[in-house]
Amino acid sequence: MASVAHTEGAGAAPAPAPHRRARVTGTRRRWAVVFLLPALVLLGALVVYPIGYSLWRSLYDADGSGFVGLGNYADVFSDRATLTAVRNTAIWVAVAPALVTALGLVFAVLTERVRWGTAFKLVVFMPMAISMLAAGIIFRLVYEQDPAQGVANAVARSVHDTFVSSSVYPNARPNAAVSDLRASGGGSFTTKGTVRAGTPALLPLVGIAPGRLPGAPEEARAASGPGVTGTVWLDFVPGGGGTKGRIDPGERALKGVTVEAVRDGRAVASARTAADGTFTLPASADGARLRLPGADFAAPYGGIDWLGPALVTPAIIGSYVWMWAGFAMVLIAAGLAGVDRNLLEAARVDGANEWQVFRRVTVPLLAPVLTVVLVTLMINVMKVFDLVYIIAPQPSQDDANVLALQLFLSSFGGGGNYGVGSAIGVVLLVLVAPVMYVNIRRLRRERRP
Repeated sequence: MASVAHTEGAGAAPAPAPHRRARVTGTRRRWAVVFLLPALVLLGALVVYPIGYSLWRSLYDADGSGFVGLGNYADVFSDRATLTAVRNTAIWVAVAPALVTALGLVFAVLTERVRWGTAFKLVVFMPMAISMLAAGIIFRLVYEQDPAQGVANAVARSVHDTFVSSSVYPNARPNAAVSDLRASGGGSFTTKGTVRAGTPALLPLVGIAPGRLPGAPEEARAASGPGVTGTVWLDFVPGGGGTKGRIDPGERALKGVTVEAVRDGRAVASARTAADGTFTLPASADGARLRLPGADFAAPYGGIDWLGPALVTPAIIGSYVWMWAGFAMVLIAAGLAGVDRNLLEAARVDGANEWQVFRRVTVPLLAPVLTVVLVTLMINVMKVFDLVYIIAPQPSQDDANVLALQLFLSSFGGGGNYGVGSAIGVVLLVLVAPVMYVNIRRLRRERRP
Protein backbone atom coordinates (compact mmCIF):
# COMPACT_ATOMS: atom_id res chain seq x y z
CA MET A 1 0.00 0.00 0.00
CA ALA A 2 2.83 2.37 0.85
CA SER A 3 4.39 1.56 -2.46
CA VAL A 4 1.13 2.28 -4.25
CA ALA A 5 0.70 5.54 -2.33
CA HIS A 6 4.26 6.49 -3.12
CA THR A 7 3.67 5.74 -6.77
CA GLU A 8 0.44 7.75 -6.78
CA GLY A 9 2.17 10.60 -5.00
CA ALA A 10 5.05 10.49 -7.46
CA GLY A 11 2.60 10.60 -10.32
CA ALA A 12 0.67 13.49 -8.86
CA ALA A 13 3.69 15.75 -8.21
CA PRO A 14 4.18 17.15 -11.78
CA ALA A 15 0.48 18.13 -12.09
CA PRO A 16 1.01 21.93 -11.92
CA ALA A 17 3.55 21.86 -14.83
CA PRO A 18 0.99 22.01 -17.68
CA HIS A 19 -0.51 25.10 -16.06
CA ARG A 20 2.88 26.81 -16.03
CA ARG A 21 3.54 25.85 -19.68
CA ALA A 22 0.17 27.26 -20.66
CA ARG A 23 0.95 30.55 -18.97
CA VAL A 24 4.36 30.73 -20.66
CA THR A 25 2.85 29.93 -24.08
CA GLY A 26 0.12 32.51 -23.62
CA THR A 27 2.65 35.10 -22.53
CA ARG A 28 4.81 34.41 -25.56
CA ARG A 29 1.84 34.78 -27.87
CA ARG A 30 0.87 38.08 -26.32
CA TRP A 31 4.41 39.39 -26.67
CA ALA A 32 4.54 38.11 -30.24
CA VAL A 33 1.36 40.06 -31.03
CA VAL A 34 2.81 43.17 -29.38
CA PHE A 35 5.98 42.98 -31.46
CA LEU A 36 4.14 42.14 -34.66
CA LEU A 37 1.47 44.82 -34.23
CA PRO A 38 3.51 47.75 -35.66
CA ALA A 39 4.47 45.67 -38.70
CA LEU A 40 0.87 44.54 -39.18
CA VAL A 41 -0.39 48.12 -38.93
CA LEU A 42 2.14 49.29 -41.51
CA LEU A 43 1.34 46.32 -43.75
CA GLY A 44 -2.35 47.11 -43.57
CA ALA A 45 -1.87 50.85 -44.12
CA LEU A 46 0.68 50.60 -46.92
CA VAL A 47 -0.35 47.39 -48.70
CA VAL A 48 -3.77 45.99 -47.80
CA TYR A 49 -5.66 49.28 -47.68
CA PRO A 50 -4.26 50.65 -50.99
CA ILE A 51 -5.06 47.38 -52.75
CA GLY A 52 -8.60 47.36 -51.41
CA TYR A 53 -9.16 51.03 -52.14
CA SER A 54 -7.78 50.68 -55.69
CA LEU A 55 -10.09 47.73 -56.33
CA TRP A 56 -13.08 49.71 -55.02
CA ARG A 57 -12.08 52.91 -56.86
CA SER A 58 -11.71 51.05 -60.17
CA LEU A 59 -15.45 50.44 -60.16
CA TYR A 60 -16.30 54.17 -60.21
CA ASP A 61 -15.99 56.92 -62.80
CA ALA A 62 -13.29 59.59 -63.12
CA ASP A 63 -14.36 61.71 -60.14
CA GLY A 64 -15.70 58.80 -58.07
CA SER A 65 -19.33 59.97 -58.08
CA GLY A 66 -20.85 57.31 -60.32
CA PHE A 67 -20.64 53.53 -60.23
CA VAL A 68 -19.56 52.13 -63.59
CA GLY A 69 -18.84 48.53 -62.64
CA LEU A 70 -16.37 46.95 -65.05
CA GLY A 71 -16.57 49.85 -67.48
CA ASN A 72 -13.10 51.10 -66.58
CA TYR A 73 -11.65 47.67 -67.33
CA ALA A 74 -13.39 47.71 -70.70
CA ASP A 75 -11.79 51.08 -71.39
CA VAL A 76 -8.38 49.73 -70.37
CA PHE A 77 -8.51 46.89 -72.87
CA SER A 78 -9.95 49.00 -75.69
CA ASP A 79 -7.66 52.02 -75.41
CA ARG A 80 -4.81 52.02 -77.94
CA ALA A 81 -2.30 53.61 -75.54
CA THR A 82 -3.02 51.03 -72.85
CA LEU A 83 -2.74 48.14 -75.29
CA THR A 84 0.63 49.53 -76.41
CA ALA A 85 1.65 49.67 -72.74
CA VAL A 86 0.61 46.03 -72.26
CA ARG A 87 2.63 44.98 -75.31
CA ASN A 88 5.71 46.89 -74.19
CA THR A 89 5.41 45.52 -70.65
CA ALA A 90 5.34 42.01 -72.09
CA ILE A 91 8.51 42.82 -74.08
CA TRP A 92 10.16 44.11 -70.91
CA VAL A 93 9.24 40.97 -68.94
CA ALA A 94 10.41 38.65 -71.71
CA VAL A 95 13.69 40.41 -72.57
CA ALA A 96 15.09 42.53 -69.74
CA PRO A 97 15.23 39.93 -66.90
CA ALA A 98 16.75 37.30 -69.19
CA LEU A 99 19.40 39.71 -70.48
CA VAL A 100 20.32 40.95 -67.01
CA THR A 101 20.48 37.42 -65.58
CA ALA A 102 22.59 36.11 -68.47
CA LEU A 103 24.97 39.07 -68.26
CA GLY A 104 25.22 38.74 -64.49
CA LEU A 105 26.01 35.03 -64.85
CA VAL A 106 28.78 35.74 -67.38
CA PHE A 107 30.27 38.48 -65.18
CA ALA A 108 30.11 36.29 -62.06
CA VAL A 109 31.91 33.40 -63.77
CA LEU A 110 34.52 35.56 -65.49
CA THR A 111 35.39 37.61 -62.41
CA GLU A 112 36.59 34.43 -60.73
CA ARG A 113 39.23 34.07 -63.44
CA VAL A 114 40.64 37.59 -63.65
CA ARG A 115 43.19 39.13 -61.36
CA TRP A 116 41.23 42.29 -60.60
CA GLY A 117 37.89 40.54 -60.14
CA THR A 118 36.91 42.53 -57.04
CA ALA A 119 37.59 45.86 -58.74
CA PHE A 120 35.62 44.71 -61.80
CA LYS A 121 32.66 43.74 -59.59
CA LEU A 122 32.80 47.15 -57.95
CA VAL A 123 32.70 48.94 -61.29
CA VAL A 124 29.82 46.81 -62.60
CA PHE A 125 27.84 47.23 -59.37
CA MET A 126 28.34 51.01 -59.15
CA PRO A 127 25.29 51.87 -61.33
CA MET A 128 23.10 50.38 -58.57
CA ALA A 129 24.10 53.37 -56.43
CA ILE A 130 22.52 55.72 -58.99
CA SER A 131 18.81 56.46 -58.79
CA MET A 132 16.53 55.69 -61.72
CA LEU A 133 16.05 59.43 -62.20
CA ALA A 134 19.78 60.08 -62.52
CA ALA A 135 20.26 57.04 -64.78
CA GLY A 136 17.46 58.28 -67.01
CA ILE A 137 19.10 61.70 -67.36
CA ILE A 138 22.46 60.07 -68.12
CA PHE A 139 21.05 57.86 -70.87
CA ARG A 140 18.93 60.66 -72.31
CA LEU A 141 22.26 62.36 -73.02
CA VAL A 142 23.90 59.11 -74.18
CA TYR A 143 21.16 58.61 -76.78
CA GLU A 144 21.16 62.25 -77.95
CA GLN A 145 20.72 62.41 -81.73
CA ASP A 146 23.52 64.95 -82.30
CA PRO A 147 26.84 63.02 -82.46
CA ALA A 148 28.55 66.04 -80.92
CA GLN A 149 26.52 65.47 -77.72
CA GLY A 150 25.35 61.84 -77.66
CA VAL A 151 27.98 59.22 -76.89
CA ALA A 152 26.12 56.40 -78.66
CA ASN A 153 25.84 58.32 -81.92
CA ALA A 154 29.41 59.59 -81.64
CA VAL A 155 30.56 55.96 -81.60
CA ALA A 156 28.16 55.01 -84.40
CA ARG A 157 29.40 57.91 -86.51
CA SER A 158 33.04 56.99 -85.92
CA VAL A 159 32.41 53.39 -86.99
CA HIS A 160 30.41 54.53 -90.03
CA ASP A 161 33.06 56.99 -91.18
CA THR A 162 35.72 54.29 -90.84
CA PHE A 163 34.11 52.22 -93.59
CA VAL A 164 32.22 54.88 -95.58
CA SER A 165 33.82 58.08 -96.85
CA SER A 166 32.13 61.12 -95.42
CA SER A 167 31.11 64.11 -97.49
CA VAL A 168 33.61 66.98 -97.62
CA TYR A 169 31.22 69.74 -98.65
CA PRO A 170 27.63 68.92 -97.60
CA ASN A 171 24.88 71.06 -99.11
CA ALA A 172 27.17 72.55 -101.79
CA ARG A 173 25.46 73.12 -105.15
CA PRO A 174 26.12 74.76 -108.51
CA ASN A 175 24.80 78.20 -109.40
CA ALA A 176 22.40 77.33 -112.17
CA ALA A 177 22.58 80.86 -113.60
CA VAL A 178 26.25 80.65 -114.54
CA SER A 179 27.22 76.97 -114.25
CA ASP A 180 26.85 74.20 -116.81
CA LEU A 181 26.21 71.69 -113.99
CA ARG A 182 22.70 70.33 -113.54
CA ALA A 183 21.17 67.90 -111.02
CA SER A 184 21.38 64.33 -112.35
CA GLY A 185 19.87 62.22 -109.57
CA GLY A 186 21.22 60.77 -106.36
CA GLY A 187 22.52 64.16 -105.29
CA SER A 188 25.02 64.32 -108.17
CA PHE A 189 25.52 67.11 -110.72
CA THR A 190 26.48 66.58 -114.38
CA THR A 191 27.51 69.08 -117.07
CA LYS A 192 25.24 69.59 -120.06
CA GLY A 193 28.17 69.93 -122.45
CA THR A 194 31.26 67.80 -123.01
CA VAL A 195 34.82 68.55 -122.01
CA ARG A 196 37.72 68.90 -124.46
CA ALA A 197 41.45 68.53 -123.95
CA GLY A 198 43.17 71.89 -123.78
CA THR A 199 40.01 73.71 -122.67
CA PRO A 200 39.90 73.88 -118.83
CA ALA A 201 36.47 73.13 -117.34
CA LEU A 202 35.10 75.58 -114.79
CA LEU A 203 32.90 74.01 -112.10
CA PRO A 204 31.88 76.75 -109.64
CA LEU A 205 29.88 75.84 -106.52
CA VAL A 206 27.96 77.87 -103.96
CA GLY A 207 25.94 77.12 -100.83
CA ILE A 208 28.84 76.98 -98.35
CA ALA A 209 29.88 79.78 -96.02
CA PRO A 210 33.61 80.47 -96.51
CA GLY A 211 34.14 80.25 -92.76
CA ARG A 212 32.81 76.68 -92.73
CA LEU A 213 35.28 75.26 -95.23
CA PRO A 214 37.42 72.53 -93.61
CA GLY A 215 41.04 73.25 -92.80
CA ALA A 216 42.78 76.23 -94.35
CA PRO A 217 41.69 76.22 -98.03
CA GLU A 218 43.99 77.70 -100.61
CA GLU A 219 43.04 80.30 -103.17
CA ALA A 220 41.58 78.78 -106.30
CA ARG A 221 43.51 79.04 -109.57
CA ALA A 222 42.78 78.22 -113.16
CA ALA A 223 43.95 74.84 -114.45
CA SER A 224 46.61 74.74 -117.14
CA GLY A 225 48.57 72.16 -119.10
CA PRO A 226 47.74 69.48 -121.65
CA GLY A 227 44.93 66.99 -121.23
CA VAL A 228 41.46 67.29 -119.74
CA THR A 229 41.71 69.73 -116.83
CA GLY A 230 39.47 71.98 -114.78
CA THR A 231 38.86 73.71 -111.45
CA VAL A 232 36.28 73.27 -108.71
CA TRP A 233 35.99 76.26 -106.38
CA LEU A 234 33.68 78.25 -104.13
CA ASP A 235 32.33 81.00 -106.35
CA PHE A 236 32.10 83.64 -103.66
CA VAL A 237 34.31 86.62 -102.85
CA PRO A 238 34.26 87.64 -99.16
CA GLY A 239 32.92 91.17 -98.96
CA GLY A 240 31.20 90.96 -102.35
CA GLY A 241 32.32 91.70 -105.86
CA GLY A 242 33.81 89.47 -108.50
CA THR A 243 32.25 87.89 -111.57
CA LYS A 244 30.05 84.85 -111.18
CA GLY A 245 31.31 81.79 -113.01
CA ARG A 246 34.89 83.09 -113.18
CA ILE A 247 37.82 82.51 -110.80
CA ASP A 248 38.35 85.79 -108.97
CA PRO A 249 41.12 86.70 -106.51
CA GLY A 250 40.18 85.70 -102.96
CA GLU A 251 37.90 82.81 -103.96
CA ARG A 252 38.72 79.53 -102.24
CA ALA A 253 39.48 76.16 -103.80
CA LEU A 254 37.49 73.06 -102.90
CA LYS A 255 40.01 70.32 -102.22
CA GLY A 256 39.20 66.59 -102.41
CA VAL A 257 36.11 66.79 -104.66
CA THR A 258 35.68 63.72 -106.88
CA VAL A 259 35.22 64.52 -110.57
CA GLU A 260 34.08 61.76 -112.95
CA ALA A 261 34.14 61.66 -116.73
CA VAL A 262 30.85 60.10 -117.92
CA ARG A 263 30.12 58.64 -121.31
CA ASP A 264 26.83 56.83 -122.08
CA GLY A 265 25.91 56.98 -118.40
CA ARG A 266 29.08 55.18 -117.31
CA ALA A 267 32.09 56.71 -115.56
CA VAL A 268 35.19 56.17 -117.75
CA ALA A 269 37.66 58.13 -115.62
CA SER A 270 37.84 60.02 -112.35
CA ALA A 271 40.11 62.33 -110.38
CA ARG A 272 40.15 64.32 -107.17
CA THR A 273 40.76 68.03 -106.94
CA ALA A 274 44.09 69.23 -105.54
CA ALA A 275 44.59 71.84 -102.82
CA ASP A 276 44.16 74.64 -105.38
CA GLY A 277 40.93 73.10 -106.74
CA THR A 278 42.41 71.86 -110.03
CA PHE A 279 42.04 68.36 -111.44
CA THR A 280 43.47 66.43 -114.39
CA LEU A 281 41.68 63.56 -116.12
CA PRO A 282 43.26 60.98 -118.48
CA ALA A 283 42.91 61.22 -122.23
CA SER A 284 39.93 58.83 -122.19
CA ALA A 285 37.85 61.66 -120.72
CA ASP A 286 38.07 63.71 -123.92
CA GLY A 287 34.56 64.28 -125.27
CA ALA A 288 32.85 63.04 -122.09
CA ARG A 289 30.63 64.97 -119.71
CA LEU A 290 31.79 65.76 -116.15
CA ARG A 291 29.91 64.61 -113.11
CA LEU A 292 30.30 65.49 -109.43
CA PRO A 293 28.96 62.44 -107.50
CA GLY A 294 26.37 62.87 -104.76
CA ALA A 295 28.87 61.53 -102.23
CA ASP A 296 30.68 64.88 -102.48
CA PHE A 297 27.64 66.76 -101.16
CA ALA A 298 25.73 64.31 -98.95
CA ALA A 299 24.94 65.42 -95.43
CA PRO A 300 27.25 63.85 -92.84
CA TYR A 301 26.10 60.68 -91.12
CA GLY A 302 23.90 61.74 -88.21
CA GLY A 303 23.95 58.49 -86.27
CA ILE A 304 21.09 56.21 -85.23
CA ASP A 305 17.71 57.46 -84.08
CA TRP A 306 17.94 55.63 -80.75
CA LEU A 307 14.92 57.36 -79.27
CA GLY A 308 12.75 57.11 -82.37
CA PRO A 309 9.58 54.98 -82.42
CA ALA A 310 11.41 51.87 -83.68
CA LEU A 311 14.29 51.71 -81.17
CA VAL A 312 13.11 53.59 -78.09
CA THR A 313 12.05 50.49 -76.13
CA PRO A 314 15.26 48.48 -76.83
CA ALA A 315 17.31 51.61 -75.98
CA ILE A 316 15.60 52.00 -72.61
CA ILE A 317 15.98 48.28 -71.90
CA GLY A 318 19.71 48.75 -72.57
CA SER A 319 19.88 51.41 -69.83
CA TYR A 320 18.03 49.07 -67.46
CA VAL A 321 20.52 46.27 -68.19
CA TRP A 322 23.37 48.70 -67.44
CA MET A 323 21.85 49.47 -64.04
CA TRP A 324 20.86 45.99 -62.87
CA ALA A 325 23.61 43.77 -64.29
CA GLY A 326 25.65 44.43 -61.13
CA PHE A 327 22.77 43.30 -58.92
CA ALA A 328 22.49 40.00 -60.79
CA MET A 329 26.27 39.54 -60.80
CA VAL A 330 26.59 39.96 -57.01
CA LEU A 331 23.78 37.48 -56.20
CA ILE A 332 25.02 34.90 -58.69
CA ALA A 333 28.61 35.32 -57.49
CA ALA A 334 27.43 34.63 -53.93
CA GLY A 335 25.76 31.44 -55.13
CA LEU A 336 28.84 30.50 -57.14
CA ALA A 337 31.02 30.83 -54.05
CA GLY A 338 29.00 28.03 -52.44
CA VAL A 339 29.38 25.61 -55.35
CA ASP A 340 31.46 22.52 -54.55
CA ARG A 341 34.65 22.91 -56.58
CA ASN A 342 35.24 19.17 -56.44
CA LEU A 343 32.31 18.70 -58.81
CA LEU A 344 33.84 21.10 -61.32
CA GLU A 345 37.23 19.44 -61.09
CA ALA A 346 35.66 16.00 -61.45
CA ALA A 347 33.98 17.12 -64.67
CA ARG A 348 37.29 18.42 -66.02
CA VAL A 349 39.03 15.18 -65.09
CA ASP A 350 36.34 13.29 -67.01
CA GLY A 351 37.33 15.22 -70.13
CA ALA A 352 34.76 18.05 -70.18
CA ASN A 353 35.95 21.35 -71.66
CA GLU A 354 35.21 24.69 -69.98
CA TRP A 355 32.04 25.30 -71.98
CA GLN A 356 30.68 21.88 -71.07
CA VAL A 357 31.58 22.40 -67.39
CA PHE A 358 29.78 25.75 -67.46
CA ARG A 359 26.70 24.48 -69.26
CA ARG A 360 26.28 21.06 -67.65
CA VAL A 361 27.63 21.61 -64.14
CA THR A 362 27.84 25.28 -63.16
CA VAL A 363 24.48 26.42 -64.53
CA PRO A 364 22.46 23.50 -63.07
CA LEU A 365 24.08 24.03 -59.66
CA LEU A 366 23.23 27.73 -59.83
CA ALA A 367 19.64 27.12 -60.96
CA PRO A 368 18.07 28.15 -57.59
CA VAL A 369 20.02 31.41 -57.53
CA LEU A 370 19.26 32.12 -61.18
CA THR A 371 15.57 31.58 -60.48
CA VAL A 372 15.67 34.05 -57.58
CA VAL A 373 17.35 36.68 -59.74
CA LEU A 374 15.03 36.10 -62.70
CA VAL A 375 11.83 36.23 -60.64
CA THR A 376 12.97 39.32 -58.74
CA LEU A 377 13.75 41.14 -61.98
CA MET A 378 10.45 40.10 -63.57
CA ILE A 379 8.57 41.70 -60.68
CA ASN A 380 10.81 44.75 -60.92
CA VAL A 381 10.37 45.38 -64.64
CA MET A 382 6.59 45.26 -64.35
CA LYS A 383 6.86 48.38 -62.19
CA VAL A 384 9.41 50.23 -64.33
CA PHE A 385 8.40 53.85 -64.71
CA ASP A 386 11.23 56.35 -64.15
CA LEU A 387 13.47 55.27 -67.02
CA VAL A 388 10.69 55.31 -69.60
CA TYR A 389 9.29 58.64 -68.41
CA ILE A 390 12.67 60.41 -68.48
CA ILE A 391 14.50 58.82 -71.42
CA ALA A 392 11.69 58.67 -73.99
CA PRO A 393 11.13 62.10 -75.62
CA GLN A 394 7.57 63.33 -75.91
CA PRO A 395 7.11 62.33 -79.59
CA SER A 396 8.18 58.73 -78.80
CA GLN A 397 6.68 58.36 -75.33
CA ASP A 398 3.53 56.70 -76.65
CA ASP A 399 5.65 54.08 -78.44
CA ALA A 400 7.70 53.39 -75.27
CA ASN A 401 4.70 53.38 -72.94
CA VAL A 402 4.45 50.73 -70.19
CA LEU A 403 1.69 49.93 -67.71
CA ALA A 404 3.21 51.78 -64.76
CA LEU A 405 3.67 54.91 -66.88
CA GLN A 406 0.18 54.61 -68.33
CA LEU A 407 -1.21 54.39 -64.78
CA PHE A 408 0.56 57.66 -63.93
CA LEU A 409 -0.56 59.38 -67.14
CA SER A 410 -4.19 58.28 -66.74
CA SER A 411 -4.41 59.41 -63.11
CA PHE A 412 -1.94 62.22 -62.50
CA GLY A 413 -0.19 63.07 -65.76
CA GLY A 414 -3.02 65.07 -67.28
CA GLY A 415 -5.63 62.35 -67.68
CA GLY A 416 -7.35 62.96 -64.35
CA ASN A 417 -9.26 59.67 -64.58
CA TYR A 418 -8.62 57.94 -61.27
CA GLY A 419 -11.07 55.17 -62.13
CA VAL A 420 -9.11 54.04 -65.18
CA GLY A 421 -5.83 54.55 -63.31
CA SER A 422 -7.05 52.32 -60.48
CA ALA A 423 -8.16 49.70 -63.00
CA ILE A 424 -4.69 49.69 -64.55
CA GLY A 425 -3.22 49.28 -61.05
CA VAL A 426 -5.44 46.25 -60.42
CA VAL A 427 -4.45 44.76 -63.80
CA LEU A 428 -0.80 45.27 -62.89
CA LEU A 429 -1.37 43.53 -59.55
CA VAL A 430 -3.02 40.59 -61.31
CA LEU A 431 -0.04 40.29 -63.65
CA VAL A 432 2.45 40.40 -60.77
CA ALA A 433 0.50 37.96 -58.56
CA PRO A 434 1.41 34.74 -60.49
CA VAL A 435 5.11 35.59 -60.37
CA MET A 436 4.88 36.29 -56.64
CA TYR A 437 2.99 33.02 -56.12
CA VAL A 438 5.71 31.06 -57.91
CA ASN A 439 8.34 32.78 -55.80
CA ILE A 440 6.51 32.00 -52.54
CA ARG A 441 6.11 28.34 -53.50
CA ARG A 442 9.79 28.15 -54.30
CA LEU A 443 10.72 29.63 -50.92
CA ARG A 444 8.46 27.17 -49.08
CA ARG A 445 9.92 24.27 -51.03
CA GLU A 446 13.46 25.32 -50.10
CA ARG A 447 12.57 25.47 -46.39
CA ARG A 448 11.39 21.89 -46.32
CA PRO A 449 14.00 19.45 -44.94
